[in-house]
Amino acid sequence: MTFKTFAAVGTAVALALTSAPAFAQAPAPAATTAAPQVTHGAAVPGVCVLSVEGAIGSSTVGKFVQTRLQQLLGQVNAELNGEKTAIDNEARTLEGQRATLDQNALEQRAAALQVRANALQRKAQQREREIQVTEQKAFGRVGEEMEPLIRTAYQQKQCSVLLNRTGVLFFNPASDLTPQVVTALNAKITQFAFDRERLDQAAAPAAARPAAAAPAAPAQPQRR
Repeated sequence: MTFKTFAAVGTAVALALTSAPAFAQAPAPAATTAAPQVTHGAAVPGVCVLSVEGAIGSSTVGKFVQTRLQQLLGQVNAELNGEKTAIDNEARTLEGQRATLDQNALEQRAAALQVRANALQRKAQQREREIQVTEQKAFGRVGEEMEPLIRTAYQQKQCSVLLNRTGVLFFNPASDLTPQVVTALNAKITQFAFDRERLDQAAAPAAARPAAAAPAAPAQPQRR
C-alpha cells in the first residue's frame, strides 16, 4: 500500500463520519437483535486482515481530526449565516419600503442586494471546497503516520497477505491487525494543529505575480 491509498481511505472515512451542521442528521437505525456468535476455525498462518477505516476512526488522532473538522465547519456556518441574515434583513427592509421608493431607486437597491447574494453563494461554494481540501490533508497526515505502523505490524505478525477487513465476511480475530495498529498509532500521535485551507490566499500569489517581460527583439542592422 502507498501513502495515496491511505489518504484516499482517510478521506472516505472523513466523509462518512463528518456531519456538517448545515445538513440534517440521518435518523439513528432501529435497535436490532445481537447477531449470533460465530465459531471460527484456527487462524490461517500468514493471512492477516486490517480495517484502515476502523483504525483511523477509533484512534485518538482520528477522533481529534473529526472534532477539529466539526469546529471548522461551525466557524464556516457562523460566517455564512451571519452574512445571510444581513442580506435577508436588508431584503425585508427593502420590501417594506417598496411603496415609498421610486422605481429607479428600488431597482438599484434590489440589484445591489442581488450582487451581495450572488457573492455569498460563491463564498459558500469556496468554503465547501476549502473544508474538503482541509479534510483530505488532515486525514492524509493520519495516513502518513499510520503507514509505517501497518508495515511493522505486518512483519511482526509474519503475514504473507493482508486483506481489507471490510471485504471479508468472517475472520478469526487473531488475524486482525487493527487493534495493534490503533495502539501503535495512539502511542505515536494523538493530535496535530491544522486550520481551514484558504484557497483564495493560495491563488492570490499566482495572480499577483507580474507577467514575464517579453524578450526584446534583436536589433536590426542599419543599412548604409
